[in-house]
This record gives sequence, C-alpha cells and structure tokens, in this order.
Amino acid sequence: MPTRLPSISRRSLLAGAAVVARAADGARPATKVAIFSKHLQFLQGDALARGAAEIGYDAVDITVRSGGHVEPDGVRQGLPALVKTIRARGLEVPMITTDIVDAETPFADDMVATAADLGIFKYRFGGFKYTAEPYARQLAAFRPRLAKLAALNARYRSCAMYHTHSGTGVVGASIWDLHVIMQDLDPAQVGVNFDIAHATIEGGLGGWINSFKITGPYLRGVAVKDFAWAKDDKGSWQPQWRPLGEGMVHVAEFLQS
Repeated sequence: MPTRLPSISRRSLLAGAAVVARAADGARPATKVAIFSKHLQFLQGDALARGAAEIGYDAVDITVRSGGHVEPDGVRQGLPALVKTIRARGLEVPMITTDIVDAETPFADDMVATAADLGIFKYRFGGFKYTAEPYARQLAAFRPRLAKLAALNARYRSCAMYHTHSGTGVVGASIWDLHVIMQDLDPAQVGVNFDIAHATIEGGLGGWINSFKITGPYLRGVAVKDFAWAKDDKGSWQPQWRPLGEGMVHVAEFLQS
C-alpha cells in the first residue's frame, strides 16, 4: 500500500526550501523552486499565492485535477483566474499537475490548451498500471497511447511529463520502462518528471543514479522530497516522508549531478 503523505508544517516547508536552495545554488545559481500546490490545499486563491510567497518559493505547480485547486471540468475559467492571482504576487507558474493518463482522458484537450494559452507549456501526467499480462506486450500497447498524447501536445507546443512513483505494478517506477515506451517520441512533447525520492525508494544504493541517467533528453522536470524507511504499526517496513535533509535522499548530490 502506498504511504500517505503526512501533513507538512510551515516550519518543515521553510526548512525544505532552504535545503533545496542551498543545494541548487552550488550547482545552478538560476534554479527556481516551485511548491506543489497539493501541500497548500488548505489555502485557496490569493491565500495560496500569499502563502507560497511568504514561505519563500519562487513558483507554484498548480493541481488541475479532481479535488485539486482547479477542477478539470472548470479549467477554462478556473486556471486563468488562479494563475493571474499567483503571478500578481510575483510568483511563476511553470507547470501544472493533471490527472491526464492519455489523450482520451476527459478534458485533456481543455487542460493542455488552457495552460498553453497562459504560457504554461509543461504539465505532469501519469497513471499507467501493469496488469497480469506479459510486460513486453503491455509496453508495446503503451507506446501508441503516448504517441497520441504527443500529437495532442504538438498542437499546443506543450510537453507532458510522466511523474515517476514507486511501487509494485506502477509503470515508471523503474524508469527503464519509460525509456522503452518513449523511444522515438519527441522529448519536446513527452518526457519525464523525475521524483528523486521515489527513485531512491526503488534503488537506494545506485539504482537512483542509473534511473536518472537513463532519462537522458526526456528529463523535463524534477520533484524533490525526502523519506526514511521505518516500521508501521504492524511492524512492516514502509517509506515514511521526512522534511528535506532529514531522510535518505542525497539531495545535494542529486542536484549537483
């Protein structure tokens, strides 16, 4: 079972931002850090923008999905209004996070088109799952679905970034499967949003390094968080989220790689 993300205190967010800023400054001085709006779900409108600015972030990654800050069926009205509010606070909106799985996802065209109209050309997507069928056959079936999504993105000069998670039956957990199904597709249209914590869960010693390098030109975004293995109430080892710098992820090493 996936581990639920615990509530994050303002102090933890500040500490996390500081860790990322210090690590990034040593590698790429111009790096800007966006907060995933899911972590500020309790704030709406200007309160969201003000909160992100006060914490010290440079940008906001807006959730445009069921239960998010913008609902997919209301994206044409909701996203422009929220983006305007966030930008008024001096913050950027470099990307959005969607519940798009492929081009057939309801309101996929509306989400991509509306974001592009606002100058937002990157969005997170994902959600492919393995079944009991042979993996090779499934990988072959994923490719045309991605190709159709790439064609949709081409119309709006957008790029869909597949967010990587960890877990059994999760496409993209190993990263290598994304390498297989994205081959020959234009990385300007379909790429990877590499989550270093999930990659470390899957390969804590050297696997995260190998999986990061295999993304190559398809790397389009990076998600940074931290975790540590701990036993749950039943005595089973599970990854537990931690404030940045207090877990097992080599944040500074990763950002300098």
